[in-house]
Amino acid sequence: MHQVTSEAELRELLGEPLPWVAHKERPRLHELDRQWLAASPFCLIATSAADGTCDVSPKGDPPGFTLVLDDTTIVLPERPGNRRADGFRNVLSNPHVGLIFFVPGRGDTLRINGCGRLIRDAPFFDQLTVRGHRPALALLVEIDEVFSHCSKAFLRSKLWEPESWRPDAVPSRPRIAKALDRPHESLADLEQYYGAAYTEKLYRAV
Repeated sequence: MHQVTSEAELRELLGEPLPWVAHKERPRLHELDRQWLAASPFCLIATSAADGTCDVSPKGDPPGFTLVLDDTTIVLPERPGNRRADGFRNVLSNPHVGLIFFVPGRGDTLRINGCGRLIRDAPFFDQLTVRGHRPALALLVEIDEVFSHCSKAFLRSKLWEPESWRPDAVPSRPRIAKALDRPHESLADLEQYYGAAYTEKLYRAV
């Protein structure tokens, strides 16, 4: 293997970005960014601990789940999950976060980088209530930069093309859980757990 060890070598391989690409980031939300957030039901949040270890966590809710407080501040509610809190623990030691917001069917994405804070309550929490669930925790992000990203990765992967989908290419979630996470539970119990009842508990702590 020939490892790349300098930015000069990296640029030799990839070339320089076009000027409009290199300088497209903005320090605050544009009205078009607000519209994107209002339509987005899903995002990925990247964090890093003080020691450099990283995490990327998916977050999803009805479209518009990200609350815009102002042009430089957004809030994402936390819903019941596995309680590992990997990303949140990272934020406690290193507040820098990176987010990518998706709109289903669209190849372009909205990227936001900034500093995060964990909020346990605030008047705006009432606006974060979904199906009776008022979050006990939210991630507030003070925006450093925001920009749109192109569609090439989605076009190459055919991510939104149903004819390319093969959900059965890997074992089912119950079978993966049985093999890796919960080997002492029966497959029948796991299939029941991840079945119809699973969607009924999306906003309930279990």
